[in-house]
Amino acid sequence: MSTAQTGPTLRVMPREMRLMSERIFSMTGLPKGFFMAVQDVVMYSQKLDLGGFAMLEERFPTLRDARPDRISIASEDGAKLCLDGGGQHAWSVLPALIDLLGELVARFGEAEISVVNALDPEELRIAEALGGRTGLAVNVIAGTPVVLTAEARPVTGDVGRDDPLLWDVLTNGVQIDAELWWRIYHLAKKALTPDSVVSRRHAGPMIVNQDGTVIGRKDNDDETDISFLMSPRSTETEAESTKQ
Repeated sequence: MSTAQTGPTLRVMPREMRLMSERIFSMTGLPKGFFMAVQDVVMYSQKLDLGGFAMLEERFPTLRDARPDRISIASEDGAKLCLDGGGQHAWSVLPALIDLLGELVARFGEAEISVVNALDPEELRIAEALGGRTGLAVNVIAGTPVVLTAEARPVTGDVGRDDPLLWDVLTNGVQIDAELWWRIYHLAKKALTPDSVVSRRHAGPMIVNQDGTVIGRKDNDDETDISFLMSPRSTETEAESTKQ
């Protein structure tokens, strides 16, 4: 799958890409906290002209039922290891893969991991970009299986040297098809509580009761206007404000 653009594009920065990925991954079967380890992979995939956000949209049904616990070590021989992806998407395999490469390098000075049974294995090329931030120089050899080799590369603390792809994205953003981006935006919105009078009363660090009393906050001598939390907006009806 290529992320080549065919129509109008938007330049999207890391904050927005990470936010959309985090919200979408939060709707999957990934364990709590695990999706934080993979939220950058879509951004990296987009920048590397791999599947990117088009793949996130297409593979969402698969990712929604993700089972990273099925990933396992099939065999191990010193610095060489075979990792069984358990039929999971390559994005779900990457965190374990990077960790295992790091462990082998720490123990043996080098590492070689063959990955089998992973969906969209070409996405494992992202490991080359991710490795630098953890002190690894990773090389990915496409094929069946995909083979990754790694050796130590000291982290300098300079993002531009340790993770040049991230630095490029932080500096320039990524061009993404506009129609695709807005579909991703609306998919990510499904992770949010629908807007309603009730949801607005429970937003932030406080709860506003229907009678206007506030729970969780005592500094009511400021100029905060909480009236919009107690009734529908003037331009909407009660039914409109609570519909899903």
